[in-house]
Amino acid sequence: MRSLREARRHDRSVHRHGRGATRGLALDLGSSRTRAWVPGRGIVADTVHGTGEYGPGRPVRRGRIVDPESCGRMLARIADGALGERREDAVVVLSHPVLAGPGHRAAARDLLRALGPSDVIVLDSARAAAACAGPGDGGPLLVLDIGAELTEATLLVDGLVRDARLAETGLSDLDPGEPPTAAVRAVLDMVMAMWRQDPHGALLGALRRGPLLAGGGALRPDVTNRIAVRLGVPVRRTDDPATTVVRGAGRVLSSVLRHATAPALPGRPR
Repeated sequence: MRSLREARRHDRSVHRHGRGATRGLALDLGSSRTRAWVPGRGIVADTVHGTGEYGPGRPVRRGRIVDPESCGRMLARIADGALGERREDAVVVLSHPVLAGPGHRAAARDLLRALGPSDVIVLDSARAAAACAGPGDGGPLLVLDIGAELTEATLLVDGLVRDARLAETGLSDLDPGEPPTAAVRAVLDMVMAMWRQDPHGALLGALRRGPLLAGGGALRPDVTNRIAVRLGVPVRRTDDPATTVVRGAGRVLSSVLRHATAPALPGRPR
């Protein structure tokens, strides 16, 4: 289990991006599939990895870009279909695992810049999920993202990542018909590790509000019910948990585009 205990705001200046942009594309580059979202159109692509269309293997494994060339071909195909071949007036937003290292983030930025947009933004998946859930009251929020090959637990406080944990296990590690014991245990272990290192009680406040579940695991009652019972709190999710992250990245994109096209106030150059 990997962890990070540091109050930091990812991409805190996103509204400074995209000046002059009028269009955009939001991407969720997952381990098993990549989803794309466009303002006004919604989900425009849901590409399954490992089909051989872009290369012999899968471009992403355990949340890491392992084949940049095939990943670039896939993203270019998605961008062509969503935005056309000319993208100088577009912003591209891509979500990544909260604990993605600098190498992964740099590789993601390079791939996005190769698409030719006016600007690129990389955003962690927990903040994207929180954006999809809608504006909160600023209190602590626990995001549990159970995907195909990764399971993440992130504690957000006022938009800051207060604590984050990652287990390299997910739904694809389960055999058909196997109960989700390992996935649920990974969630519980991460939450308990947070609990032991939470001197300010933010996690307790987040649990009282109810954890936000995202990813394919949130679609499985055998997963959500076990987590709720073991934590002793109700859990909540968006209306389509599998697309929570890409739709949240889309909300961030829409906000960036609104700021990019808003007229500057007199005396305050943008």
